[in-house]
Amino acid sequence: MKISYKKLWILLIEKNISQATFRKDLCIATGTMTKLRKNEEVALSVLLRICEYLNCNIGDICDAEKIEEY
Repeated sequence: MKISYKKLWILLIEKNISQATFRKDLCIATGTMTKLRKNEEVALSVLLRICEYLNCNIGDICDAEKIEEY
């Protein structure tokens, strides 16, 4: 399984929040933003802060996707 934050980026666009504003408002480290952009794992505490900021549930910002094996 791998994580996808596609829903997060869509939600930010829908709420008209830039990634820069989002990062600044939540005091998210540059490295953490990079991990989010690359669909890498970040700390649950960060995800919960994002949910509180956007007033949503964790399933509204990320998905666990099955890795296709060939």
